[in-house]
Amino acid sequence: MKKGLVVSVGVLALSLLSACGSTNNESSDDKVIKVASQTTPMTDVVKVAGEAVEEGWTIELVQVNDNIQYNELLNNNEVDANFAQHQPYMEKFNEEKDAHLVALDKIYNAKVGFYSKTYTDIADIPEGTKVALPNDVSNEGRALAILAEQGLITLKDGVGVNGTLKDITENPKNFEWLSVDLLNLAEAYEEPNVSLVYNYPTYIAKIGLKPEDALFLEKTIDDRFAISLVAREDNQDSEKIKVLRKAMTSDKVKEFLEKDHSDTLVPAF
Repeated sequence: MKKGLVVSVGVLALSLLSACGSTNNESSDDKVIKVASQTTPMTDVVKVAGEAVEEGWTIELVQVNDNIQYNELLNNNEVDANFAQHQPYMEKFNEEKDAHLVALDKIYNAKVGFYSKTYTDIADIPEGTKVALPNDVSNEGRALAILAEQGLITLKDGVGVNGTLKDITENPKNFEWLSVDLLNLAEAYEEPNVSLVYNYPTYIAKIGLKPEDALFLEKTIDDRFAISLVAREDNQDSEKIKVLRKAMTSDKVKEFLEKDHSDTLVPAF
């Protein structure tokens, strides 16, 4: 394991100590920066940042298995930061939990869009078919905006990526909407009568697909949806977060994103 990185799987997992050895500073609690994340490539980015962190510091990856725990851990002061979400998703958590999380550095924009197991041309999509959307408000709005970009639906003027199903003013193909948890959207791809499925590269990869396989991708990148480093209001200016931000936006991380994941994302810093 690389110096400067510790990995924890699950909240109560045992940390793996660096095989390179550690000094007293490296092993002391105040030099360990705990970052919660959920899946690749976010977890990989945290690991690479651990290789780029300043001497004497250690980044500990706390890996969780859903899209809830990383915010709960941060809100409860059990980790110092998280890296797993975009700003609109974080803002919804703040609203629902009366939390005070803050989005700091934008790290990358994922290439998102709609996939179809049956159709290769938008014009061939039949009337009355099902369209699978994420069931959380922030991602639902983004998905609807992409459909509007393609002229498949019309939204109320001015709603942009904040639209909901109630904001659809025209649905010429009479799509039936199927709301699915983001982690389960890939499974909807195989469901009968589902012609379009919205998804992120991370989740669609589990059924062997990449953005290049999408029927259409998001045309207009909105940086508010960049996957971002998130901290709390009360620790965002701490030394730990300053060190973490420097590592997360290092040349080593940018090179990793550009060389290893150019087919699925675009660096945002």
